[in-house]
Amino acid sequence: MHVAQLNLLPAPPELPPQQLLERWHSLPDIAEVVANAGVRVSVLQAAARDAQLTRNGIDYRFIGTGSPATGLGRGAWGRRFADVLAGIGADVVHVHGLQFAGVAAQIGRSLPRLPILLQDHANRPPRGWLRWRWRRWFAAAAGIAFTSRAQARPFMDAGLLGSRTVLFGIPESSSRFTPGTQAAARAETGLHGNPCVLWVGHLAAGKDPLSVLDGVAHASSRLPDLHLWCAFGTAPLLQAVRQRIRGDPRLAGRVHLLGPVAHAHIQTLLRASDLFVSGSRAESCGFALLEALACGVPPVVTDIPAFRALTGNGRVGALWPCGDAARLAEALVQAAGCRPPAAQVRAHFDAALSFTALGRRWSDAYARTLDAHSWSGR
Repeated sequence: MHVAQLNLLPAPPELPPQQLLERWHSLPDIAEVVANAGVRVSVLQAAARDAQLTRNGIDYRFIGTGSPATGLGRGAWGRRFADVLAGIGADVVHVHGLQFAGVAAQIGRSLPRLPILLQDHANRPPRGWLRWRWRRWFAAAAGIAFTSRAQARPFMDAGLLGSRTVLFGIPESSSRFTPGTQAAARAETGLHGNPCVLWVGHLAAGKDPLSVLDGVAHASSRLPDLHLWCAFGTAPLLQAVRQRIRGDPRLAGRVHLLGPVAHAHIQTLLRASDLFVSGSRAESCGFALLEALACGVPPVVTDIPAFRALTGNGRVGALWPCGDAARLAEALVQAAGCRPPAAQVRAHFDAALSFTALGRRWSDAYARTLDAHSWSGR
């Protein structure tokens, strides 16, 4: 089987192809894991100018289309990619981003026998009168992939997905982090606590750090040695977080704001931790959670579709309702007293979330998309 993966987000014009693959590491990551599963893969990347290279057995074609906003309309954009796809003889096309459903539909009109699989990347259903157009675009896809199939529910409730569309649950990516020695990691980072709990995420409303602080405060009476360490990037709620910590004696001296941390150092912080916590109210995938699981750290995370999918419905951690600090406190106490060993968490990651596992899942999804397209009579 020959699969073409289409990334229609235009590449920065100043980046040469080789540098782009190093900067956008998920682009070659997904292509290579699929190739390792025995599927021939070509990658088509929207770019400022045409180029081509081969790396690790993958053919990368940079298609000089610009973007729809700078001259080429959706139809011309789709026809340009359709011409390339016809030339390479792809059996299935995998389009990244539901926002490009219109371009995918144009490809489908140009190549009606070519099965299309769309993949969600934190997309939301359109509103109002635009839905009729999106319903027609989505109908061109034989399959659509989300991290969790439950994430398709808003699209289904909006009447955007037909009954013949096959839905897949496949995480957007994986992680190369690995477990390590906790004592060595604590000596390097200075992290401590029993439990030692790590937060990795923006201090923003969607991540709900204030509910996490409330949960930690509630849990502190039963976990007197609990310490929370927070690595974060953007921080629109930083002042509110600081005020909450200063205003609650249960949090002062217990919560440590690390600020921005280099990505490579996150692995060491995770290795030093007993638990990973998140208060996210919505995620398309949850890359910090993936990294925690890769390091063998049990998670205590919100009960949202993506996190249910990544944790096996909480089999390797604890799930708590969004915004419910009391339930978070209970989950922290329970997880601290009955933590699965790192080897068990990592075994779950290897079986379901590793790059090898994703390669198998994508290979199966492509085969099923091809079958679904054949049975639809297109």
